[in-house]
Amino acid sequence: MVIVGAGSAGCVLANRLSQDPSRRVLLVEAGGGHRHPLLHIPAGWAANFKNPKVDWGYSTEPEAQLNGRSIYWPRGKVLGGSSAINGMVYIRGVPLDYERWAQAGATGWGYDDVLPYFRKAEAQQRVDDEFHGVDGPLYVEDVRDKREAHEAFLHGMQEVGIPRNDDFNGRDQAGGGYYQFNQHVGRRWSTASAYLDPVRSRSNLDVVTHTKAHRVTFEGKRVTGVVLEHERGGVRHVEAAHVALCGGSINSPQLLELSGVGDGERLQELGIEVVHHLPDVGEHLQDHLISKAVYGTRDEHSINREVQGWRLAPTALRWLLTRGGPLTTGSAPVGGFWYTREGLEAPDIQIHFASGATLYNNQGRIKAMPIPAMTAVADQNRPESSGSLHITSTDPHAPPRIRASYLDSEVDRKTLIDGLRLVVSIFESQAMAPFVTERIAPRVNVDSDDELLDYIRGDAVTSYHPTSTCRIGSVVDPDLSVKGVSGLSVVDASVMPYVVSGNTNAATIMIAEKAAEQHLFQSEPL
Repeated sequence: MVIVGAGSAGCVLANRLSQDPSRRVLLVEAGGGHRHPLLHIPAGWAANFKNPKVDWGYSTEPEAQLNGRSIYWPRGKVLGGSSAINGMVYIRGVPLDYERWAQAGATGWGYDDVLPYFRKAEAQQRVDDEFHGVDGPLYVEDVRDKREAHEAFLHGMQEVGIPRNDDFNGRDQAGGGYYQFNQHVGRRWSTASAYLDPVRSRSNLDVVTHTKAHRVTFEGKRVTGVVLEHERGGVRHVEAAHVALCGGSINSPQLLELSGVGDGERLQELGIEVVHHLPDVGEHLQDHLISKAVYGTRDEHSINREVQGWRLAPTALRWLLTRGGPLTTGSAPVGGFWYTREGLEAPDIQIHFASGATLYNNQGRIKAMPIPAMTAVADQNRPESSGSLHITSTDPHAPPRIRASYLDSEVDRKTLIDGLRLVVSIFESQAMAPFVTERIAPRVNVDSDDELLDYIRGDAVTSYHPTSTCRIGSVVDPDLSVKGVSGLSVVDASVMPYVVSGNTNAATIMIAEKAAEQHLFQSEPL
């Protein structure tokens, strides 16, 4: 069996399937190994963006609702995939997400169906109950660098009516609290660390890196193998009775189209022989969009001073010696989930807060602001807008055209406006008064719906959560086999019928755990 993509799902699948010594597994990764220190220092996540050695560095087409801006999309190109460069926040979503999946045709993917696989994956540091596991390979640990400003922000959330919640992945997601990270003793814990490293010595598991898949090959509509190219040159065909695509929501639909599986008319226009007409490949793309509020603070309350200039040296030494300090921080230590309107079954806004502030640009560069500041962002949990992703040529190295279609829905626009207004109200609470000086963004007096929407159009960026381009129900069956062909599966975030309410890495790992344990590939020879 060949697994294409050693990311959040591919590493899980390689581990679980190679437990059977009678099965031979080849795991193929376009990127390299995960040895670089910045892949293991938690706060190094943003420094990995735009590094072509570990990041595909995609961008969307100009987005009409975002002032024509092209939004940079980092995606992991390394063992561990995006779990090796993400913000490490461990969130599963809410039961409603998975019930929506089941109603959309993903039979067997309701909340009660998927919960055992979240538990199987998890090595939870703090909670051992019916919602959590403690014996899995994926460490889920508490924030190590807690600060006064974190507690102040949580008290501010309570002031505006958001109660404390110590477990977003338990009985109820609503509330504010500390996030947990995929870390182990202050070190990033990607799926390469959790699932792949412990089993690399298995004689029936081969891992090849720096190798890109060009296309899947077929005899009629049955898979015969995959064409691979090593970055140093040389193209070869590897025979396989089954191929599992684990390239994520960009690379998996891209590879399907290159292989002749997709909208027949589109493929014929590119000169690609149509193996099977499957028009939904690359459609229904969803992502979370975030917009931020930034407030000034005094120097001692912002981590900005600790990660810039000469102060970075002792901060790095502290991490190296104690695995403590701000370099243990993921994308946001605290935050929560809440509602922008009454009558909702689950929260529709996620909030992230950090006692620091960064500057973004459309080229994907992120760096700490030169002034002491704090940031909180709001994003919409269940966007209505959806986009598409399609190849533009037969060149497997050419990036696909990504149209996220952010904010196409009026509901999405209103929800993000109200979410940003909620974040501002927390910053302006009595609890935060000792910690903030001035409002930096959005500017003071930018408060009406129209003014906030104008600000969002110029400010908002991705949460790095693309999903749904190979949806269960329209591209793959509930067993994750690609419709209309034999011997081909997709196992990654692209199969989600809808994006989950929160960060997507945990759900992607769950998908691979469920696929492997339930032997969803057994209908085809391996």
